[in-house]
Order: sequence, then C-alpha cells, then structure tokens
Amino acid sequence: MLLDGDEWRATLRGFRTEAWRLETLPQYLVPQEAEELEAFRAGNRVDPHAYSSACTEDLKRLRGEGKSKGRVHVLTRPLSEYLRFEFSRYYAPHVLAGEDIRILDVTERENPLPDVEDFWMFDRSTVVLMRYEGDGTQTSRELYEGDPAPFVEWQRIAVAESVPFLEYAERVAE
Repeated sequence: MLLDGDEWRATLRGFRTEAWRLETLPQYLVPQEAEELEAFRAGNRVDPHAYSSACTEDLKRLRGEGKSKGRVHVLTRPLSEYLRFEFSRYYAPHVLAGEDIRILDVTERENPLPDVEDFWMFDRSTVVLMRYEGDGTQTSRELYEGDPAPFVEWQRIAVAESVPFLEYAERVAE
C-alpha cells in the first residue's frame, strides 16, 4: 500500500516508542529544500545551538514523552554537496534537539548491510520502504506487508557499526 499525504503524516507521527530511518543516498532532491540549499551554496550556515524549527521542537517534545527518533546514514567520502548541506542544516540541530543520528562510513570498509533500500521503521513493527530515482527524487512510500524481522536486524547492524553524528562530523572536519 502506498502512503501519501495524510496517511503518511499519520504514520510518521503515530508511533508509540520509536521511529527509525536508514538512509543510503548521497543526495535527496526535495523541492521544499531548494531555497535553503541555495543559501548553503552561498555560504549561509545555521547556528545549530540557536536554530529552532517545528521539527526541532517536535524532537524535543518526543524526547520529553519518552519516545525516540533516530537514523543511520550509510555514506562514502568525499561527501556530496547535499550531504554537507544536510549535516549543517538538519543533522547538527536535530542531534542537539534529541534525535539519535549516526553515520556508517563505508569508504574504506565493506558495507555490513546487504543492498538495502531506504526505509523508516516504527516501533520495530511497521516498515515503510522509501523509493527514489537514481538522482534522489522520491517516487513513493510503500507500507511493507512482510515480516519486519530483517529490518530490525538491519537496524541493529547499522547502529552497531556506525558512529554518532557529532563524533563523525568532528572527524571529517579535521
């Protein structure tokens, strides 16, 4: 079943304890980010300690309710322009607001995950497959109807093999 609009928003907001995402692409083409990406290209950066948005406020609220939100991004260096933008504009402020963002850099090592596509997993029971074109344009979100056990295992591996975002960002900045 494809998820869009209200159904997708309800799935994204309706989890009981945990929302988790695996990201695998070097770029996501999101029309709503075009203006912010242009500002990044022009040298404008957000101060992650002072930045506030509906998303960061939601992350703080979720943490206060005892819920968790996290992700692992599998990547290789050199970082794409989009990843540098995403690190600055989203990851840094979101970590400070309570999201557990981790990086699995497979530049100089074998990827411990099979050829897994992007997905969201909610409460370790509901999986939504995120489908993209090769350039990072999203084509659909599909509710996975099978056994979530492989996705739970991929989450376990991704978390165990990755490092916290702030640690990674400090390392690549050196």
